[in-house]
Amino acid sequence: MIRILFSLGFRPFFLLAGVAALSPVLAWALSPAGLSIDGGHYGQRLWHAHEMLFGYAVAVMAGFLLTAIRNWTGQATANGGALAALALLWLAGRIAPFVSPAPWLVAIVDIAFLPALAVAAARPLLATGNHRNLIFPGMLLALATANAVVHAALLAVLPGWLAERALEAAALVAMVMISVMAGRVFPFFTERGLSVPFKATIRPQVERYVVPSMILLALAVLLREPLPWLLPVAAVAATVLHALRLAGWYTPAIWRVPLVWVLQVGYAWIVLGCALFVAVGLGLLALPFAMHAFTAGALGTITLGMMARVSLGHTGRPLLPARPVQVAFMLVTVAALLRVPLAMAWPAQYVLLVQLAAVAWALAFALFLWVYVPILTRPRADGVPG
Repeated sequence: MIRILFSLGFRPFFLLAGVAALSPVLAWALSPAGLSIDGGHYGQRLWHAHEMLFGYAVAVMAGFLLTAIRNWTGQATANGGALAALALLWLAGRIAPFVSPAPWLVAIVDIAFLPALAVAAARPLLATGNHRNLIFPGMLLALATANAVVHAALLAVLPGWLAERALEAAALVAMVMISVMAGRVFPFFTERGLSVPFKATIRPQVERYVVPSMILLALAVLLREPLPWLLPVAAVAATVLHALRLAGWYTPAIWRVPLVWVLQVGYAWIVLGCALFVAVGLGLLALPFAMHAFTAGALGTITLGMMARVSLGHTGRPLLPARPVQVAFMLVTVAALLRVPLAMAWPAQYVLLVQLAAVAWALAFALFLWVYVPILTRPRADGVPG
């Protein structure tokens, strides 16, 4: 089993991501009842945000990129001992806050993973001249920089308020990465996944500007105090471009194919998140609602859908998720609905709605693990190595 587990990046990292999705969310939801994890030197609130980004989301990125880059380049990516070392380094970053007495050591251990992953991702791309996809190692280094700022703020090397701003930056970099990845694979997944003929509409002008619009929105969010006028302008542009992009991929036939609709529903959360940032920029809405449309909505839904699809495809199984996983897709969507629009509509019930959202999220990833642990730890169904 160990040999199989470390044969390709998606196997250990999707397994670790499923586990990492559970504890930060449950700890945050249980905190009003006095039942929570203290988060070590992060503190409970920062630990929740940090682990959802640098624990869960980064594990999904690692699994996806180490698998996809092998397909893009025809070159082997980290496997065997090298892959096990990367997984252990990621795991050390999760454990260190609770066992190390030295915050600086926690910082070193946690910061080390993303640069190591960036090197592992860049090596086959550079070896084959695949410069187009070097954007992904570049974004991993941007995430590593944000993580370093978080730790520097916690160590009082930088002002303390920068820790939260760096976490915002990390979430926004993740949205940029999803925007790039979705444009490359979602139309293909839609066309190949449907049982009826369909050709996605790709608008060149939209594709030219949609990712830059997300980058501009990210900068506008981070610079919202000195440049308050930029946020609503950037958010309007991003909303329109992402909505046009999604409209070109959509057909009612997606609702019969879970591995397609889950990705498009996830992308719809990006559109909603951009629209909510318009309201944030106009002073009509608190920033966490828009940010959670991106994280609990887009990031949670798309990553769950991608893990489910990639794991089936790369283990030689039919692209039809088991019924419990289809329920998980619905639960993660319910969690986002409870966390964002319903919490906005009923602020008096905010704590209850957050707790219900956490339960729905945890059930979704528990179902994912129940179905996918055997898939991720056993040989391919078709007998092909990998």
